[in-house]
This record gives sequence, structure tokens and C-alpha cells, in this order.
Amino acid sequence: MTHPVILILAAGASTRMAPHDKLVQPVAGRPLLRLVAERALATGAPVTVVLPPDRPARRAALDGLVLRVVTAEDAAQGMTASLRAGIASLPPGCPGAMILPADMPGLTSADLSRLLSRFAEDPTRLLRGTAEDGRQGHPALFPADLFPALLALCGDEGGRSVLKAHRDRLVLVPLPGDHAVLDLDSPEDWAAFHARGSGGE
Repeated sequence: MTHPVILILAAGASTRMAPHDKLVQPVAGRPLLRLVAERALATGAPVTVVLPPDRPARRAALDGLVLRVVTAEDAAQGMTASLRAGIASLPPGCPGAMILPADMPGLTSADLSRLLSRFAEDPTRLLRGTAEDGRQGHPALFPADLFPALLALCGDEGGRSVLKAHRDRLVLVPLPGDHAVLDLDSPEDWAAFHARGSGGE
């Protein structure tokens, strides 16, 4: 395999949006999870979506898309459980994995392609997207030699400790506006997002 896999982490509990599931709320006319998956697929990279075992509406939101779905049976343990499930599912020879949270509608296909292009120049790079003002955010693209470190993680921190441990290899990739840091966790986040007329590509 010559292309990194885009791993969309979509196994979170969405507790701050209860009783609603943020990942099936509409953005640009389709469920947020489908929008993020479509943008990932538009890069031409293979895409894997990590889902929990108990959210059939999320799986339904992906109907018809050419991607892999992996179930994180221990998703209740937090983000790291989803990350481990995704990394463990990667095929032999996969050169890298882009970790893409499913609740970030600001990230466009062009943003994701920018990181993929930088990785193609040097597949040993550890890449992380930043906002225009320099705030570090998502996505992050990990080369294959760091997969064991990701598989050893526990808790709910995601890959932050791996990024910190290998900051000497970290290359920051500026993305437009707040694309790299805009996530939709709460009703307030959604209200602000819709108020500014966001959601287009």
C-alpha cells in the first residue's frame, strides 16, 4: 500500500449533545459523519471509519460510500480505544494513518490533501494541522513506525502523548482559518456554527 489511510474516529458517546447524536446532525444537507467521510474520500486516499457497536444511525449515514467500517467494541473506554481499533485494522504495508475526528466540519478535502501531499514528500514525517493563528489541532498524520506507540495508548487522550514524545519530528501544516480547531461538541457549538452560515466545502 502506497497511500496513508484516513482514520475517521466516530465512536464517541456524544454525551454533551444528549439526547441527540451530533454525528448524524445535518450539515450542508447531510449527516455530519457522512460529510466528513465524503471529504476524506475525495482525496483519493483509502478511508476507514471507526464506529461504536451501538449506533446504527451512524452506520446508516455511511450507506453507499466506498470505505471500511471498523467497530470499536470497547469504545466506552474513550477516544484512545477508537484510535487503537483503527490502527489495529490497518493493512500490512500501510505507510501512515491520518487521524481525523468525525466532528470537525471545517476540514475540507483540500485541507486533508495538503497533509497527504506533505507526507508523500517524506513519509517519515509526523504532521499536524494548525489554524491560521498557529493553534495546533487536527488532523494528525502518523508514520507507520509510530503505530506501536499508538496501540499502546490508554485513557481518553487520543494521540497527544505520542505527538509530544516525538515533537522533534513534528511538522506543523497551516490550514485556512480555524479549520484545524473547529469541532462541534455541544449545543452551543452547533448554534454558533449555524449562525455563521458554515458547512460548505
